Amino acid sequence: MNAVYYRGVENFEVLTSAPVADIADDQVQIKVSCCGICGTDSHIAKGEFIAKFPVCSISCWPFSIASIFQLIPGHELVGTISKIGKSVTGFAIGDRCVADPGVTCENCFYCRRGQSLLCENFESLGVTMAGGFADYVTVAGKKVYKIFNLTDEEATLIEPAACAVHGADRLDLPVGAEVLILGAGPTGLILSQILKLNGASKVVIAANKGIKTEIARKLDAADVYIEIDRDAPDAQWAQLKKDYPYGFDAVVEATGSEQVANEAINYVRRGGTLMVYGVYANNALVHWSPSKIFGDEIRIIGSFAQVFSFPRAVAYLDSGKVRVTGMVTDVFSVKDYQKALDKMESKTAVKVVVKPSM
Repeated sequence: MNAVYYRGVENFEVLTSAPVADIADDQVQIKVSCCGICGTDSHIAKGEFIAKFPVCSISCWPFSIASIFQLIPGHELVGTISKIGKSVTGFAIGDRCVADPGVTCENCFYCRRGQSLLCENFESLGVTMAGGFADYVTVAGKKVYKIFNLTDEEATLIEPAACAVHGADRLDLPVGAEVLILGAGPTGLILSQILKLNGASKVVIAANKGIKTEIARKLDAADVYIEIDRDAPDAQWAQLKKDYPYGFDAVVEATGSEQVANEAINYVRRGGTLMVYGVYANNALVHWSPSKIFGDEIRIIGSFAQVFSFPRAVAYLDSGKVRVTGMVTDVFSVKDYQKALDKMESKTAVKVVVKPSM
């Protein structure tokens, strides 16, 4: 099969004759039609986030070149079921599906407290184990969900949507809240729609001028759009402060930018919430005034990945209640994986998709 293999940090190769792993009784094999790239994949390539490039012996992998190649990336995968394990029910060969990439141990300190997302042994397809930038991927049957109305390209947004569902759960905003979302990437655009559907009275998106804000407008993702000039943003930030002198009940920092994260707290209303929602470099730091946090009683929370959010994400996207049409702006062959990464990092795309068989 075609597959991207990482040997180590920023060291990968695309194979055209990689062997296909067998499935266990509780697993299914998915023939991957396409797999999305997100900012996390860039951090994974650099060995950041929770990326793991284990040193494996031949005996711990199902094929002989295991000692050479270590990780197949790709966690936003879509495809059709090609094999079904003996104990898996509810699926048929050819079913179109997506897969929840998160794997928790269910036995550590946090899992046993009902906090599975904080699992001390958290794993993920495409991050710490074989993922979707390959013709085939093996997944636990309990992690697979059918899709019906979305195109394969649109369905790559289900995993980001699941993260957005978890983000909305974490915010837990009252009806009528006013929200500022900084950044207009896929998860930000989906989260903004979910918040609009769940009681926010006003959602404002502030993002760099370009294709992302254009797509945001087409999707009617927010109530107000503020286009920030990359080269001279001060005037727009000052105008935002002038237009909303009391700030917002919640500010969602979805850019992954250390600089923007430092500024974000200045737009949180007294008694409001700042949610750190982007993926940042491991060495990124923020410098927030503890006096401001103390005096304004600001709540600061994080939102990392998701567990048990896929059913709601599938329901929102497959029903059309949350719209993702047009978010996929670029499609590449797996053989052009580096070009796909470069395009995603160029800031001229919204969602980049890789097709293994293209």
